[in-house]
Amino acid sequence: MKTVVVDKIASVAMSCRLGREVRVSPDIVCEEGVVIAVEVLTNKARYNQLELASGRMAQVKAGDIVVGALGHRSALFGYSGHLPTRLAPGDPVNILNLGGVMGICDSANPDRGQPFACRVLGGVLTFPYLGERIGRPARVGERALPDAPDCRLYGVPVIGLAGTCMDAGKTAAACAIISRLCHAGLKVAAFKATGVSLRRDILAMEDAGASQTGIFTDFGVVTTTSSNGPGLTRAMLSELASEKPDVIVFELGDGLLGTYGVEAILKDEKVRAALTGLVLCANDPVGAWGGVEILRKHFGIEPAVVTGRATDNEVGAALIRERMGVPAFNALTQEAELGECIQGVLAAPGAPA
Repeated sequence: MKTVVVDKIASVAMSCRLGREVRVSPDIVCEEGVVIAVEVLTNKARYNQLELASGRMAQVKAGDIVVGALGHRSALFGYSGHLPTRLAPGDPVNILNLGGVMGICDSANPDRGQPFACRVLGGVLTFPYLGERIGRPARVGERALPDAPDCRLYGVPVIGLAGTCMDAGKTAAACAIISRLCHAGLKVAAFKATGVSLRRDILAMEDAGASQTGIFTDFGVVTTTSSNGPGLTRAMLSELASEKPDVIVFELGDGLLGTYGVEAILKDEKVRAALTGLVLCANDPVGAWGGVEILRKHFGIEPAVVTGRATDNEVGAALIRERMGVPAFNALTQEAELGECIQGVLAAPGAPA
């Protein structure tokens, strides 16, 4: 065990409440969510920032000592990588996302360049009990995910957002909806149900007016999958609904076809029953058409509205309305109209009071 002075603590490890000096062990448990310290070996001109535990973004450079957490990632527009089976000090590892998830990169997106190459320093230790000299491996998450969590809404309506792929405009749409609902006098809670640990999106939701927020990382999950996605979504719905907001807005990261568990969540009967309305975000009219078809035919869900880059001008929005029979509004230029559409969904017969 030795002491290491840290330059940057990634947001994935926020719940560990670490200081600038951490104790590290050469014995590393290779499990998702285990916190490690590394030395960055390379510089990057693109995709070269890290979200800190404070929520701020900071540039990473060679020589930085960074604390992050082990995990995997399978991203369409980003790095894909796996969780190593064993690690020791001196072994190579990569930073796979802006939130500080670390693993072995298998595939890089040309737009991002190669990921940061790092050298493992050791597993970060915590000392949870006063006077205890034997450290324990630090892990992300403030609480454990319950076994088979129920979905208790207490009559709170729920608006979900799903996309045709990554970067389809889901967070921008969620923030626009949250903002308009708050302007209407409603207390809004929000969370992100799937993806790879990064708090940027829920921080944006807070900035838009959400009074309570949550993310899967709070339950110790670094990357969501089809096996944990439904349980996480039910748990976060129940947790936020217990605070009695007027409405819950949640975002499904990734796309309808992906590896982060969106399909499994939308197939979950309790989650589908909880939905008052679902917003589809799409990058183009063909994607919008495919997304609407998938929602209707595979999940039995009628989308309440389509938004995203497919609605950047009236050409795309008109195509969606005419060809798919679904309202279409742009979250950036038609925020008021999008908000009014969602308020109409909340006020429709059958919606929770």
